[in-house]
Amino acid sequence: MIMFIDMMNAIREFMDTGGQVLTVIAMVIFVMWLLIFERLMFVFYGYRKVKKQLQQTWFSRSEQHSWYAEQIRTALVARGSAKLNQNLPLIQTLVVLCPLLGLMGTVTGMIEVFDVMAISGSGNARSMASGVSRATIPTMAGMVASLSGVFASTWLQRTAKRETELLEDSMPVAH
Repeated sequence: MIMFIDMMNAIREFMDTGGQVLTVIAMVIFVMWLLIFERLMFVFYGYRKVKKQLQQTWFSRSEQHSWYAEQIRTALVARGSAKLNQNLPLIQTLVVLCPLLGLMGTVTGMIEVFDVMAISGSGNARSMASGVSRATIPTMAGMVASLSGVFASTWLQRTAKRETELLEDSMPVAH
């Protein structure tokens, strides 16, 4: 319990040093990883049922060689692909948004540094260094979040493409 409290205090201190934009970045990270975990659960557990239903629909057809049958097969594959690719554009948008929010945090932090310099009327390097340090924390957080999201979304995209091709191959067209 004490370790949990210490961890929460460390997170709170980090959030305080980064400013308000860091809170927004944290919310974006939370939503992004929530969507990523939802997609992972679907790929590993839910897609099997969808694939089985689509294959049963295809194999239950009495004829599989006409133009209409090919169109139905294409529609079934597209339905499976749509299920696999659901929320991927949103995840990619959140991945791109993270470094932009980090940059916004840096800009707002630097504005605060310049405001303090204008009010105090000094260019003390030590006081500027702490402000610049505070201003760069959101950029670091945005970049780390974006990198982790890039790896996850790339894996999800590749998996969706591969599974779509496997679904297409599993429903042959009889000529």
